[in-house]
Amino acid sequence: MKLRLGCRQLDLSTPKVMGVLNVTPDSFSDGGRFFTVDEAVRQAMLMYESGAVIVDVGGESTRPGADSISEDEEIDRVIPVIEGIAGSTDQMISIDTSKPGVMRAAVRAGASLINDIYALRQEGAVDAASKLDAAVCLMHMQGEPGTMQDNPRYKDIPGDILKFLSQRMAACRNAGIEADRIAIDPGFGFGKTHEHNIRLLASLEKFQELGMPLLVSLSRKRTLGALTGKAVGDRLPSGIAAAVLAVERGANIVRTHDVDETVDALKVVNAVMRPGNDE
Repeated sequence: MKLRLGCRQLDLSTPKVMGVLNVTPDSFSDGGRFFTVDEAVRQAMLMYESGAVIVDVGGESTRPGADSISEDEEIDRVIPVIEGIAGSTDQMISIDTSKPGVMRAAVRAGASLINDIYALRQEGAVDAASKLDAAVCLMHMQGEPGTMQDNPRYKDIPGDILKFLSQRMAACRNAGIEADRIAIDPGFGFGKTHEHNIRLLASLEKFQELGMPLLVSLSRKRTLGALTGKAVGDRLPSGIAAAVLAVERGANIVRTHDVDETVDALKVVNAVMRPGNDE
């Protein structure tokens, strides 16, 4: 399986790691740590050196209860960072945004993947993405960040999310976005209780039915804290366990704050699942 990002192909025959780079003052895990351009670019380089094949740059917190920021403010946060990364390496860059103007500016600056928690449902987003030479990742979210944890409910959590993602894939195809440019993300923690997240991980293999690259983001999630009683900064072991379980169930890309450790863990998983495959 491959994902086309602009003129490049990301080979997903083995699991890949995406590093999280939040250039925000208020993200739940690392808000404020990489808020200057130099700090952010330095962190991106460290993640690439540790084995990340993509770094996902986000300028707006999407933690539960987060407030939205303007398109101009988001552009001011992310574009200098993307330009700095693109000027320092030819590695792949992702933009974590839902705003069409940010998508356009980020791709011009060097991003080749649009990672959208709204699955291109914001006004003008699917049209903007269709005209850009970039891949898209469609994520499921019930509600929106400010209210998504207010009593989320599902009839059948894997089935409901599969239906949603299938509909969004169809909308993308109808807009002219080719299938080899689309990845999907079931959206752990976005409009889901701890029980929902556990059931979703247990049934993750169902998403292979869609035939699209599957991205998962479980790193440092609140559900891991609920299961272990550990604070955000102490959730590395549980995050690694969740990543391994996800890859065993078909995940192709693992999005994480802890790149070095996740890369090592997935090397072991790959050796066991695909013996004789020398990556």
